[in-house]
Amino acid sequence: MQDVVTTAVEQKELISAIDTVWVAICAAIIFLMEGGFALLEAGFVRAKNAMSIIAKVIIDITFGGLAFYTIGFGIAYGASNGWFAFDIGITEADLGLGLTVSNKLFWFIQLGFAIAAISIVSGAVAERMKVWAYAVFVVIFCSVMYPLAANWVWNPNGWLALRGFNDFAGSAAVHAMGGFAALAAAIVLGPRLGKYDTDGKPVAIPGHNLPLAAVGGFILWFGWFGFNPGSTLGAVGNWELIGIIATNTFLASAAGGISTMFYTYFKYGQIDVTMTINGVLAGLVAVTAGCNILDSGSAIIIGLIAGVLVDVAVIFIDKIKIDDPVGAIAVHGVNGLFGTIAVGLFAADGGLFFGGGADLLITQVIGVLVIGSFSFILTFIIMTILKKTIGIRVNRSEETAGIDAVSFGVEAYTTFE
Repeated sequence: MQDVVTTAVEQKELISAIDTVWVAICAAIIFLMEGGFALLEAGFVRAKNAMSIIAKVIIDITFGGLAFYTIGFGIAYGASNGWFAFDIGITEADLGLGLTVSNKLFWFIQLGFAIAAISIVSGAVAERMKVWAYAVFVVIFCSVMYPLAANWVWNPNGWLALRGFNDFAGSAAVHAMGGFAALAAAIVLGPRLGKYDTDGKPVAIPGHNLPLAAVGGFILWFGWFGFNPGSTLGAVGNWELIGIIATNTFLASAAGGISTMFYTYFKYGQIDVTMTINGVLAGLVAVTAGCNILDSGSAIIIGLIAGVLVDVAVIFIDKIKIDDPVGAIAVHGVNGLFGTIAVGLFAADGGLFFGGGADLLITQVIGVLVIGSFSFILTFIIMTILKKTIGIRVNRSEETAGIDAVSFGVEAYTTFE
């Protein structure tokens, strides 16, 4: 009898050890995505503001990370009434998620999701937002706003979780949340100087280093294979599921890149490589919600749609005079919305197109609209309050000269004359 008990204990410890290694590796890969955000966004802005982007991403990690540790994680995963939790910090109690890893390691992988969500905003406010005002918003976002959405979607008692809402790795909770916050922030901030001519027509402001942006895109692409498969939160017993998730993640991203290439070629007469980078990311965002319950063909279709949708959205957003230097709203907000709804259409079990009826689709629509509206409205209110108090926009002379030289006393390329 003692041997049986010993064997069971050893087996449990072995499972925990394997799952701990898996989650730790995926968490580290997800953390590396911040480097992708930094390079992508820096490449898409002008050289005079490249270092300000790096500073904002550092703020995402440091300010946002501590805010999520001290307050946010408890709101997201503590004992919940369905809408918010009451715990502070990282509890040692069972979170009800069936974890085989420690709560602290679970916090670390969830940290990657929280700072990814706020890093979406950093691109949309590039080249014109005050760094300290941005830091205040990061703290609010990572301590309260994102954790509330995470609570609804992933806490076992969250109201969306109880409805059967499927957002496996965060098309809604991370990407729509960040994307609609980016939309509100860009509206309150207003466009960059010179972005629109006297007739209100958009003027192109090219990024200063597109290869740098491409490298950032590749790092994000790589990171997504920690982001989505890592959301299994364990390797033991999930071998088949991990393979499905990784395959669907790649197929949608490749399809997104292909459709953007073809769409821009036939629309503009040449392939838009910068838009293709965003097309790949759009496919990744769109498949993130349902990567666990889609078949391969559906993942490809979702990616193909996302790759076209991102270009259409970028042009539309520009036309209505919302200045988003990196396309964050189109990539994350629009395709987070689309990808979440697509689960209700394409899910192999329960999707409308697969004979499952409209129940899942209705749940998906409700969930993503509530999350998107919540993020937009609260961000709009917070940014407006900050605008009327401490101010959120750099002054005209600083914006003209470049934030790097004025606010940080350093330029990205100091050897250039």
